[in-house]
Amino acid sequence: MRALARQHLTEIFRAAVAAADPEVAVRRHVTVRGRVLQVDDAQYDLGSVRRLIVVGAGKASAFMARALESLLGGTIACGWVNVKRGHGCRLDRVKVHEAGHPIPDRAGMAGALEIVRLLRGTGPDDLVMCCISGGGSALLPLPVEGVTLEEKQRVTASLLESGAPIVEVNTVRKHLSQVKGGRLAATAAPARTVTLILSDVIGDPLDAIASGPTAPDPTTYAEALQIVESRGLADSVPPSVISHLAAGVAGDVPETPKPGDPVFRSVQNVIVANNRAAVAAAAERARALGYSPHVVSCSISGEAREVAAQQAALARRVQRDGVPVSRPACIIGGGETTVTVRGDGVGGRNQEFALAAAIALAGTDGISVLAAGTDGTDGPTEAAGAFADGETVARAAALGLDARACLERNDSYHFFEALGDLFVTGPTGTNVMDVYIFLVNGG
Repeated sequence: MRALARQHLTEIFRAAVAAADPEVAVRRHVTVRGRVLQVDDAQYDLGSVRRLIVVGAGKASAFMARALESLLGGTIACGWVNVKRGHGCRLDRVKVHEAGHPIPDRAGMAGALEIVRLLRGTGPDDLVMCCISGGGSALLPLPVEGVTLEEKQRVTASLLESGAPIVEVNTVRKHLSQVKGGRLAATAAPARTVTLILSDVIGDPLDAIASGPTAPDPTTYAEALQIVESRGLADSVPPSVISHLAAGVAGDVPETPKPGDPVFRSVQNVIVANNRAAVAAAAERARALGYSPHVVSCSISGEAREVAAQQAALARRVQRDGVPVSRPACIIGGGETTVTVRGDGVGGRNQEFALAAAIALAGTDGISVLAAGTDGTDGPTEAAGAFADGETVARAAALGLDARACLERNDSYHFFEALGDLFVTGPTGTNVMDVYIFLVNGG
């Protein structure tokens, strides 16, 4: 039964990923008929375009650019996209540049500088197509004057380790960047800019996805400084960071472009795929496999271990009472949890979710779970996530592994590696947050 459950969990997850395929997503929203480029309801006369430039950043940006190359061909004058190492593909007219993620590196900074170089000097007759996806924040690093890349790396790492949700991390990033928070749009102006966005943020807020390089930024320096202070990092982050944020609060440094800024009059931002579409496809596949699907939410957030315990409790209720969905059931959720790192172990939020679920399900028959990232990576590991069920804790104990001790050390990777329960997909080419799948077959 374990083998069949894993097969079904894998099939359901792969259906979710397929629904967020970046090339398919771009083609759903972008068409070319003759010399007319149509992006949703907006039309662009390619005959009047002097230069068409493709830029972007994110784990899926190369595949999004490949879709544009197939649609626009030689119309593209040049281009550059920054991708996470191992997440690229071969393109003809757009340069694919690999860089570090989740901590930005010098390769990413070099790529960001090249993108800025391409956009400087653009005019009103130029058209910029920007491909943005999850990971874009780390992959488009260009710190403000007075803050070094290494200092920005330290801030990013500290925020992530503190358990700060991505929206908070990006609020700080935007106010330490020359391109985030709408500043890339300002660089491209007065050119027309069309940004195609693969969302990896709950609720699809344009300003938060990849830190909103072409979107108005409603956040402020005051909020960024408050986040650093509330996370207890004011004394540990580099002084240059505190000085810059404080200067912004005092009005000595210009704010990011806000809603209503004229720079956005010639900008079109389009969400081409998100977690909701992925979860819907997962539910459809579950139904085809004979399960009654129940979607909990596409906005799941919070500490991974706490969310996992809640979801496991729901699965046990379905098994016991047949509510809110009848058995056999598939409970599906989407979103992005966080992990407050307290131990010295290795893992990611999905592996921690699976480990916490295993503890909550210990001794239970007929419930299996898969938690995985749609991008194919989970934390600093090669795994996308992990499988677990009611026998996981006992199987681990037979190998001398204490599940609770591993959870306290944040060492979910080595726990599941020893069991052979890691879920490894390799890069998927997309990124629309995470998917959590519970199969309940009854007692």
